[in-house]
Amino acid sequence: MFPDVGLPELFTLAILAVLLFGPDRLPEIIQSAAEFVRKVRANSDGAKEEIRTELGPEFKDFEFEDLHPKAFVRKHLLDGDGAGLDLGLDDIRNALDPRRELTEVADAVREAADRTEPGTAAPAVTLEKTARRPEGAAFDPDAT
Repeated sequence: MFPDVGLPELFTLAILAVLLFGPDRLPEIIQSAAEFVRKVRANSDGAKEEIRTELGPEFKDFEFEDLHPKAFVRKHLLDGDGAGLDLGLDDIRNALDPRRELTEVADAVREAADRTEPGTAAPAVTLEKTARRPEGAAFDPDAT
């Protein structure tokens, strides 16, 4: 019910309860709180049973916990055990993963390099920036 309440928090609450209510009144307050919780649970169970009877016999095994979205998905889509339907997420991940294509390109480059003769080198490719200048104009290397 309270997953983040640890031993230090419980100890602090107990000290606070003793200081607020006193050691002589504390047992009767705990009893009345426990009785209140029992009544709330009984009313909740009665309401659940009333809803089940109103829904009819086909919902006899209906559990309200199944209405939680995680439990609903686990029960109806994943066959109850969390496995079975992967919703195609692996296919989407594989389609968007560039590693396979890069591996194919790298393999093709390696094969092409292996087919060339060992003494010959591949032609060097250089990229130069060329500027257009009008015909007859002198070349100025400082101009951009």
